[in-house]
Amino acid sequence: MVITVLSGGVGAARLIRALSLVMDPSEITGVVNVGDDLVMHGLTICPDLDTISYTLAGLNNDELGWGLAGETWRVMDELRQLGGAAWFALGDRDLATHLYRTQRINEGATKTQVTRELCEHWGVRTRLLPVTNDTIATIFDTEIGRLSFQEYFVAHHHDVVVHSIMVQGAVASTATDEVMAALESCSRIIIAPSNPLISIDPILQVRGVRELLASRREDVVAVSPIIDGSALKGPADRLMRELGYVATAIGVADFYQGLIGTMVIDETDRKLAGEIESRGIKVHVTTTIMANRDDARRLAGVVLA
Repeated sequence: MVITVLSGGVGAARLIRALSLVMDPSEITGVVNVGDDLVMHGLTICPDLDTISYTLAGLNNDELGWGLAGETWRVMDELRQLGGAAWFALGDRDLATHLYRTQRINEGATKTQVTRELCEHWGVRTRLLPVTNDTIATIFDTEIGRLSFQEYFVAHHHDVVVHSIMVQGAVASTATDEVMAALESCSRIIIAPSNPLISIDPILQVRGVRELLASRREDVVAVSPIIDGSALKGPADRLMRELGYVATAIGVADFYQGLIGTMVIDETDRKLAGEIESRGIKVHVTTTIMANRDDARRLAGVVLA
């Protein structure tokens, strides 16, 4: 079986790692969100691509939930003392990734090419693909004005009310040939338990992706990131409420309506299965929290069943 996973951040990293326990990692392709990419200090930074690749390489910082293990912060400390912008913390080891990516892009390489090079360096066997090589940016219209993704998420700790979200540049963007081929040829498309609004929707808004998922709806499986009305990490539940969705697995099903044939929900949400099925979506119930290796393998098995 060859599968493609629509991916954004920690939830996707953990699911892909779980899937790698029960199948050959080289038969997994992760199509990754780039809506939260940014240029900082002149460096091109791709947070979701880095989080997933670091996790699959066994290099991730579990304590922080992002960045590299064994990190030091001398550059940021010096920058802060100089009065520079240090609110978006980049560790010394992490900086090497961004320096390399920026160098290669300035030499004419695409994000797709650089991602492949970094994964080969770290020994990551899963193929990771940025959904597009074009520039897109997730923008929040909030109670304090318009914010970029990282301003909302990091500078304001995702603690301001959001009125709407837009993905700047999405209309003019195009999914890469590699992404479209992966989505067309795989046995199954999986939507990771990532934030639907800010991790998965920027992927869906890239030209060609939504239409392809709709055409393969019966082969698309989504894992709900909302468990018993809450997100395990991040503001997914609050954002859904602020933007008019029900902050439960039902709201997630509604968001993906017309794109998915099957949904995996947590045991605590078993009571919601009937209402989701009434929308024409098959439901599988299992433990979706990947708290240990056994739970991760169980979830992966259900997703692939």
